[in-house]
Order: sequence, then structure tokens, then C-alpha cells
Amino acid sequence: MRLTMKERKAVTAVMVARYHRMSKKQKGRLLDELVALTGYNRWYAVGLLRGDGRSSRGRLARAAARPRQRRRLYDGTVLTALRRIWVIMDCICGKRLAAALPETIAVLERHVELQLDAATRQKLGAISAASIDRLLAAERRRLNVRRRSGTKPGTLLKHQIPVRTFAEWDQTQPGFVEIDLVAHDGGFAQGDYCQTLDVTDVASGWTETQAVINKAQVWVFEALQLIRGRLPFALKGIDSDNGSEFINHHLLRYAQQEHITFTRGRAWKKNDGCFVEQKNYSVVRRAVGYARYEGSGPLRLLNELYAHLRLYGNFFQPVMKLIRKDASAPR
Repeated sequence: MRLTMKERKAVTAVMVARYHRMSKKQKGRLLDELVALTGYNRWYAVGLLRGDGRSSRGRLARAAARPRQRRRLYDGTVLTALRRIWVIMDCICGKRLAAALPETIAVLERHVELQLDAATRQKLGAISAASIDRLLAAERRRLNVRRRSGTKPGTLLKHQIPVRTFAEWDQTQPGFVEIDLVAHDGGFAQGDYCQTLDVTDVASGWTETQAVINKAQVWVFEALQLIRGRLPFALKGIDSDNGSEFINHHLLRYAQQEHITFTRGRAWKKNDGCFVEQKNYSVVRRAVGYARYEGSGPLRLLNELYAHLRLYGNFFQPVMKLIRKDASAPR
């Protein structure tokens, strides 16, 4: 005889009252009896007995409706200190900041730039990268600015300079760099305005920048030579986009004479130059923004800033790189 829903609920209620006072073996026998009487799925019956006769779906819905009661671990004091350190470290991401926090806190306290109580210092020492990003999400959204690109492809000598794609670039020794120009046009790409030559080493992340009066080949080449003299390692390879400021006889001849490998990325494939593209924003744009700079005055100020910025970025900023991709890891 099949029980009605009302009868099954009544039977379940009686057994729930006995279930919580039984031993493990007795609970097993009671579960067998409930399944036999009601025809319930065994795991569904287990959920009913453990949930005082209510299904797990109903319990989950009621739990979701209740506001989450959780003690707040990182209070306003921790957030204030974290925000201050984050600004000092140039608003880097949580993964980089979490790795650098212990040493950074020690240095800032030693130079009386930061004063923390023991509890706040302990919490900051144990905070995760995910918690850092969550706590600073509002500030990061407030400071977010859209990016622009003003690269115009060059057609000269493309067939003489080999194409290098991101997948083929596997240099593990310093000296193989990606180069790019960052335009300071202020949103009005007419006339002459300053450009920043960004040179980023693929292996180490070392970054050098030099502002030029415009994107003429002669100024870009001169800036590249200045940067080469500042590099702490020998320049072995150059990879550029397809802009005419790079794809020209002058730079190609120089690379051949100096035995420097010269390659270029594919047109409209920014990921081929992903290392320098990251630095275009994190080093150049974050420091000087998107305003228009033109003339010798702003040019001098930009290079004065870059002279300090290269030391700060290369010696005091942590670098994060992809080590490997594991195809078997869960997504």
C-alpha cells in the first residue's frame, strides 16, 4: 500500500524524534525502515532525518534568505593601513602586494612612514591576495581609466623582419626585449606631441622608459640607444610592433651591425607584445596619465620623472610572471 504525502510526513516526524537519540547502527536500521515505508531515495531520507523532517533544498533556501552573520576580521584600521601601503606601492594587484607586504611593512616602519599596532601588523601579515583585492575593489574602480592606442602600421621592410608570435617567444635569459611607443596626445591625435619609448625585458621584467618629442625615427632610435646604455645586461634581441617608427632601414641596419635579433609581432595582435603592453599601462599610464604633452618643457619633465621611476619600478616593485600552464588543473 502506498502512503499519501501527509502520511509520509507523519511517519518521518515520528522517526526524526527517535533518530537523534540513537547510535550509529540504530540510525542505519531506522533509515532502512523509513525508506521501506515511504519509498524515498536513501540520500533524500538521510537529509530529512538530519534536517528534522525538512528537505535540504528548503534548508538551503532559508539559509540564503537569512543575512550572513560573520565576524568582520579586517576592520577599518586594517583597511586604512592596507590602502596606504597599496598607494605607496603604486596600486599593484593583490597577488603582487601580498607577496611584498611583509618586507614592505618592515621597511616603511623602519623609516617611520607607517606605524602599526601588533594586531594590525599580524592581520596584514596573514591577509590573502583575494582579501586584498576584495577590500580594495571600490578604490580600484574609482581609479580605473580607459586606455587608447595610436599605433599606425608601417609597410616598409616588413618582409625583411621576421614575424614573432607570442607562442614562439620563449627567451629565458635577460637581454631579449619588447619595445613600444606610448602616445601622449590627450585624446586629440593631431600635430606633434610627446611619445614614451617603453622597453621591457621578457625574462626579468626590467623596464626602461624614455620620452621623445614625437615619433620620428631619429628620436626613437636615439632614445633606444640611451636605454641600451642604461640596461644592466647586454641587449640581445628586440621585438616591436609594426609601426613605421620601428620598421625602418635605420633600425634594421643597426640591429644587423650590432648582432641584435630583430623581430616584429603580427599586425593587430597585441598579445604578441604582451609584456611591454602590460608595462605601457602599469608603468607609463599610471604615472603620467592620458593628458597631452607637447614641447620641450613637458618632454624634460617626463624624462626627469622616468629617471626616478626606473629605480622605483625595477628595484622596489615585485614582478609577477606566468611560470607554466597546467592543462590538468581544474578550471
